[in-house]
Amino acid sequence: MKILHLSAVRNWGGGEKHLENLCLELADNHPEVRTIILCRKGDILEQRLKEKNIRHTTARVFTNFDLRYAFKIIQICRKEGIDLIHIHDPKALALAIVADKFYNLPPFIFSKKTSFPIRQRKSTLYKYNYPKIRRILCVSEESRRVMAGNAEEFKLKQIYHGFRPKQEQERLSFLKIREKLQIPKGKTVIGNIGNHTWPKNLETFLETAFHLIYNERRKDIYFVQIGNFGRETSGLQKKLKELNLEEYFRFYGFIADASSLLPAFKVLTLTSQSEGLPNVLYEAAYYKIPIVSTNVGGIPEIVQHKESGLLAEAFNPEEIAKNILFILANKESAKKFTEKAYDKLLKKFTTKQMARETLEVYKEVLNER
Repeated sequence: MKILHLSAVRNWGGGEKHLENLCLELADNHPEVRTIILCRKGDILEQRLKEKNIRHTTARVFTNFDLRYAFKIIQICRKEGIDLIHIHDPKALALAIVADKFYNLPPFIFSKKTSFPIRQRKSTLYKYNYPKIRRILCVSEESRRVMAGNAEEFKLKQIYHGFRPKQEQERLSFLKIREKLQIPKGKTVIGNIGNHTWPKNLETFLETAFHLIYNERRKDIYFVQIGNFGRETSGLQKKLKELNLEEYFRFYGFIADASSLLPAFKVLTLTSQSEGLPNVLYEAAYYKIPIVSTNVGGIPEIVQHKESGLLAEAFNPEEIAKNILFILANKESAKKFTEKAYDKLLKKFTTKQMARETLEVYKEVLNER
């Protein structure tokens, strides 16, 4: 079985970690599957694939309809005898549709990795209902719900991305991590890992920090935010200064294998306004870091309030801050939450299970031809 994976994203995030994990898991446990990835030339994903020795090729992508990428799809399908194309982001989907107009491509599978609503534009609805798409793999039940009504129901299949312990780096010591991140002595770390995009709603993370530092007078806390800088960054940096948080809060930008830094966090805090199901939740559960998050997207499918973490409504920094204070003040409850999250991770959210379920979908689609 020959699978071509398409990714046209610029930055590294949970969706790209899913692609990497899927290919590694298939290679380890399903040798009957041969994969190749087409990614953007010169971006982080290409470097990661080189490091992990995952078979890939590249093409330039400067516009949403860059024909060089589209024609590269055709070239690979002809040369490799591709049976199925697995598409991992909307831009790659648009480029695959363009390529299909020039050459009869094999069937598509599309991975829906977000849960924000589908735009009700003709071009968007056409893209998600393109006849070559035989299945849409939704990262969470919430993602599946969002897609319902915007695509044929029988095509929707929910598969969690999962966690791959073999991918984790050797654990750094607590002191080494604090030294690497230059955490001031005596400070308790509240961390967030996520790219600077609007769904992550990092403005609320800043407002949560302000509330804890100045209203709750917790100047023993230091806030760490790790993730790719982007369009939102300048506004966030401006707000950081306006709130007078520079002594207590730092944006670190992209750090490779950021999950290895989680052991320094007393609490992982997500303030997102929209999510599919962020990969960092799996990583926090693995490292047994207490989770405080907003109750959006697929997050409550892995974090149950007062069972495996604490949830708050989006755009509510006071409630998020209250949950953080509860974790810091109640070590036994925090330990109970992390044990529950860890057990659930190993039972339900592994990449081994994800790869097996994905392969079943591949076989279904190929048997329908």
